Amino acid sequence: MASSVNPTVRRRRLGQELRRLREQRGMTAEEVADRLLVSQSKISRLENGRRSISQRDVRDLCGVYEVDDQRIVDSLMQMAKESRQQGWWHAFGDIPYSVYIGLETDAASLRVYEPQVMPGLLQTPRYAEAVVAGALPEASAEDVEKRVQVRLRRQERIHDRKSPLRLWAVIDEAALRRVVGGKQIMRDQLEHLLELSRLPHVTVQVLPFEMGAHPGLNGQYAILEFPDAADSTVVYLEGVTSDLYLEKAGDVHSYSVMYEHLRAQALNVEQTREFVEDIAKEYIRG
Repeated sequence: MASSVNPTVRRRRLGQELRRLREQRGMTAEEVADRLLVSQSKISRLENGRRSISQRDVRDLCGVYEVDDQRIVDSLMQMAKESRQQGWWHAFGDIPYSVYIGLETDAASLRVYEPQVMPGLLQTPRYAEAVVAGALPEASAEDVEKRVQVRLRRQERIHDRKSPLRLWAVIDEAALRRVVGGKQIMRDQLEHLLELSRLPHVTVQVLPFEMGAHPGLNGQYAILEFPDAADSTVVYLEGVTSDLYLEKAGDVHSYSVMYEHLRAQALNVEQTREFVEDIAKEYIRG
């Protein structure tokens, strides 16, 4: 469930405030770095929320920006303190995509395109285990289990009665055809997909092979939007060794337009359910 204090979101909001203060002073990140005898990259990471920020960092930056209002300083210091707290995912140890989990935990809506496998939030435990084990052939059984448990914990957002995540998923036909873990696991997975697709806050569309070329050929991506207008929309691109987070208005707009084209080219909701039901029948239980 979404926590009352999300350290990832706190870092983003704090970084946005610090960037605003710097821009009000008409200073560049390089000038601030020179004043504090730190690297320019540190200032950039603090502002984009990718780096943990200490109360001392906040104090020093407020000094450079000549912030006279102690209430503002105190508020930023409190945000810095909260940003160093641990989210629920820290209990599982070192998770490579912890930044994404923090964003997803606080998001109001998520639009995702998946070309190869089922979206993580819609996976069954057995399917998730097969996906993780296949994608990470050198991972230990313990690491595979940890990642599966994190994935299942993330799915709680779908079933949160008070504030469920609004999920829109466009899934390529390849994800339905790829036999992950065996035919029975696939049948169970497709039946699970059909069940979740009937939830009022979950929309599933399939992009069939016959549609040919489409804007999603470059791969998977997700668009996260947040309940607080102060939190900018984020486009998430998953990588093998590192992930990419895009927040510039132009980038978000481009990916949003691409997603609209994907939704337009995909089967509608009812057609998708019929399509998934037909494929599920092809997977005979063992």
